[in-house]
Amino acid sequence: MSNYRIEGATGTWEVVIGLEVHAQVTSNAKLFSGASTAFGAEPNSQVSLVDAAMPGMLPVPNRECIRQAVRTGMAIEAQINAWSRFDRKNYFYADLPQGYQISQLYHPLVGEGQLLIEADEKAGIPEDKMIRIERIHVEQDAGKLMHDQHPTMSYVDLNRTGVALMEIVSRPDMTSPAEAGAYIRKLRAILRYVGSCDGNMEEGSMRADVNVSVRKVGDTELGTRTETKNVNSVRFVMQAIEHEVQRQIDVIEDGGQIVQETRLFDPNTGTTRSMRSKEDAHDYRYFPDPDLLPLELDQVFLDECRASLPELPDAKRARYTGELGLTDYNARELTAEVETFARFETLLAETAKALGKPEAKVATPVANWSLSVAPGVIKALGDEGDMANATPARQAAILKMQDAGEISGGQAKEIFEIVLKTGREPDEIADSEGLKQVSDTGAIEEAIAAIMAANEDKVAEYRGGKDKLFGFFVGQTMKAMQGKANPAVVNQLLKDKLG
Repeated sequence: MSNYRIEGATGTWEVVIGLEVHAQVTSNAKLFSGASTAFGAEPNSQVSLVDAAMPGMLPVPNRECIRQAVRTGMAIEAQINAWSRFDRKNYFYADLPQGYQISQLYHPLVGEGQLLIEADEKAGIPEDKMIRIERIHVEQDAGKLMHDQHPTMSYVDLNRTGVALMEIVSRPDMTSPAEAGAYIRKLRAILRYVGSCDGNMEEGSMRADVNVSVRKVGDTELGTRTETKNVNSVRFVMQAIEHEVQRQIDVIEDGGQIVQETRLFDPNTGTTRSMRSKEDAHDYRYFPDPDLLPLELDQVFLDECRASLPELPDAKRARYTGELGLTDYNARELTAEVETFARFETLLAETAKALGKPEAKVATPVANWSLSVAPGVIKALGDEGDMANATPARQAAILKMQDAGEISGGQAKEIFEIVLKTGREPDEIADSEGLKQVSDTGAIEEAIAAIMAANEDKVAEYRGGKDKLFGFFVGQTMKAMQGKANPAVVNQLLKDKLG
């Protein structure tokens, strides 16, 4: 159970949250026409006769859009409906040329599924929680009104009209902003793993309608909900929930009633405002689209969809902790984004090959390098570094030298910095720049002898039981060797010499 509670003037409140996520399907063409879906084109340059609702133009379903939606359903362990149907959702708006949206109300392509969000004590999610997903239906997007192009008129851009969307509808199972944020992040990761949506919320390829209601702790009846439309970032979703929860509590405690309505979120103020009263299904006069036959999926198509699925985040994380021996934290961080795990797995394979060891033996140092060391150096360098220079082979060469004890962690960072700046090879940098650890016992023994001779009093104290002085001798030896001595060799020689 979530520990998210709000203390009001009349008692303790809890929140009930459901999300409707609109995800733009990855395809080169729209749902019912051949027009391009590329982002950023000139206004009204990607509009077919079907999109513009010219008389006599009939829609033809895009097989790839259906395939991607089915694959998404399979990734969330949902029921795939071999028979589904398109409906017309009727409403009139300037950016909807047909006067209706082709959607799926009564017979969606994908039925009930589920999505696991992981425990995160810091975020206020005390335990793993399964969020039920009611359905995924496929529909076409509307166009876009631009209100800032002219002082007295709004311009219409129909490029987005007809683009395929998956509407992924959750059950009202979330009970805190943190859970809603975790749900969207996890859903976005799955969509990007599958390749069915690029998850770019800033460009509008993924956005959420946020349904929120409040009730007193202990109540079983749901409160009246509001829907905040088209929220386009995880942070904004969480902010919208926080504001809407407090607003609803204030209204009720002041003696008012919550109105079922559609609201808009203002990211500049972190507040929501009323947009219109919430329509019910009958307001849209849904009916089966007479221009489209029902979708009937055969088993061959379904088998192909399932066979094309990649290893998904939960399975990958389990493999990383089980087979590779990574910590839960490292496994979670490495599997959060497609790019992160792809870079890690490439570097892991390259490093295992370079060292001649199984991947499980080198996974932990490669994970630490990928998550902490390399990003730290890259961030510190900023524009001075060129990521094209940081090839997996060069990074593996650095890790190989470190594994062999030829360089220290600090030297590995220095070498990587030079690699990023110049594209030179790590072995050559280590040799020419003097960035190798000294493991020559003779040179280290000579330094230790000189330090012991200069600090006879401390030697006596150490031998008399003052063990903490060992660190002093290590520090003095490393200083004498200009930080280039192999720490393991230094420690062993000091133990031998000090007795």
